[in-house]
Amino acid sequence: MNRRDRPKVIANFALTADGKVSTRERTPANFTSPRDKHRLLEIRAMGDALLVGRNTVATDTMSMALRDETLQAKRRAKGLAPEPLRVIVSQRGRLDPKWKVFQTPGARRIVFATTQMPAAKRRTLEPLCDLHLFDAEWPPLEQVLATLRRQYAVRTLVCEGGPTLLRGLVEIGALDVLYLTVAPVIFGGKDAPTLTGTNPDFLASIAHFRLTSLRTVGGECYLRYVAARS
Repeated sequence: MNRRDRPKVIANFALTADGKVSTRERTPANFTSPRDKHRLLEIRAMGDALLVGRNTVATDTMSMALRDETLQAKRRAKGLAPEPLRVIVSQRGRLDPKWKVFQTPGARRIVFATTQMPAAKRRTLEPLCDLHLFDAEWPPLEQVLATLRRQYAVRTLVCEGGPTLLRGLVEIGALDVLYLTVAPVIFGGKDAPTLTGTNPDFLASIAHFRLTSLRTVGGECYLRYVAARS
């Protein structure tokens, strides 16, 4: 996908020492420190929009808000909105209007789903968000990114999961920067998802990245990679 047609895409994930991002039940895995939680907000504040998959929003009961007045003030000083737009990608649109993300005031909400979303669900969500539906099996990420760039002027997009969504971004060559927190814990379990989920298939091609920073704080390792493209 042409870089000029989409936002710059940043992803931020925490993983265990054995490469797991969650448990096999996909339950919230609170295995990093308060320091890393604040680092997540600092990275979130870099974006014009925050991108998350439906399952991650549901599992982590996310509000997708930026609840840090200092970070909001820094954004305002740069001429940005106090919080990034909240963008959710879903296949069938199984989203509950009672979820925290729809009940927490703040930034505009945008949902990308497919025409598999029932009509009744559409009617309940339309007052709460901008709804974009595709006649496809899955929302095509190329079109999602192009719409965010063209219609919402999103220059930088921060993705916080889940791993299936991250894999999709990697597959279309749209991941530009990857932040990782490696925590000093081990989960184990072949069914616990890694950075790209539990799909056993290799990627169509290897995605190469270059390490640009590394630091350790309190047992955690904070890494930053940038895509190494020709």
